[in-house]
Amino acid sequence: MFIYKSSKKHPTTILLSSVLLTSGVIVTLPAHADSSTTSKVGDVLAFAIPAAAYGSTYYMDDKEGRQQFYYSFATNVATTQVLKSVIDKERPNGRDEDSFPSGHTSMAFQGASFIHKRYGLEYSIPAYIGAGFVAYSRVEADEHDVADVVAGAALGVASSMYLTKSYYDDQLHIATNLAPDYYGVSVHYNF
Repeated sequence: MFIYKSSKKHPTTILLSSVLLTSGVIVTLPAHADSSTTSKVGDVLAFAIPAAAYGSTYYMDDKEGRQQFYYSFATNVATTQVLKSVIDKERPNGRDEDSFPSGHTSMAFQGASFIHKRYGLEYSIPAYIGAGFVAYSRVEADEHDVADVVAGAALGVASSMYLTKSYYDDQLHIATNLAPDYYGVSVHYNF
């Protein structure tokens, strides 16, 4: 007789594949890697990081987290695309006018910050390192300038921090304050 016993899994192993992927990619990149290799690795990480974040919700059997990931990811992608179409900033390489904000960077940071907010900072460090590499790769490939990737990172982090609750106990609270004469964001952190 086979008995399935469901239990909450410890997040330490959630990101094992992300740690290996990020570490392996960064360590195996030769110091003289051309921008084409850097760009390809950045492209892969831009999709692997949110995929790992989404996969962690299955690993943790976390249906509520999965819903929060959907909202965060969809908000991030939609906002990024709206800003690209409204702002029409030319890329540094002149290819098109979809430079601001960096979509690759916003997706990578959305995934990393989802892991951070939902499961804890210690589990998101490899994802943040990978997301930082994605931002670097976009500038190195001449697809974006620094302002584009900073805006993409901020957008990705904001979408997850605002639309995701902690799996354990929410220590960080972010709320918008909208009044006729005042627009602001309040941040509260319990120590």
